[in-house]
Amino acid sequence: METVQLAVNGTLMCGFALNRNLLAVGATFVHEAVTAPIYRLWSIDDQYPAMLRVTAGGAAIALEVWAVPMIHLGTILLQEPSGLCLGKILLADQAIILGVLGEAYMCEGKRDITVWGGWRAYMGGNLQGGV
Repeated sequence: METVQLAVNGTLMCGFALNRNLLAVGATFVHEAVTAPIYRLWSIDDQYPAMLRVTAGGAAIALEVWAVPMIHLGTILLQEPSGLCLGKILLADQAIILGVLGEAYMCEGKRDITVWGGWRAYMGGNLQGGV
């Protein structure tokens, strides 16, 4: 079965609520990765993150890369919260792969959590009273 690499930066990652959506379609974990330092990350009401590419003030964001059966890519995206979309993500090693991004409107007025470097770090620190 043909697969496509998909970068995920939030609740689709191992140990989070929507990871089961990847597993249900036979996706397999490939490796952890980091984006090029051109993204910012927002917490959407501490339910999930939204990552956007920016022209200034970006940082490297931790994520996971999964091999997703091509025929199930749409299934995964349709199960994501409204406002999250598929786009091209530039990794630190200069590879470009598909990944989950947020639409700009959903970040307005939300908490910028870029300083944490990723959703896992934010949720770990936030749940323990950090930054």
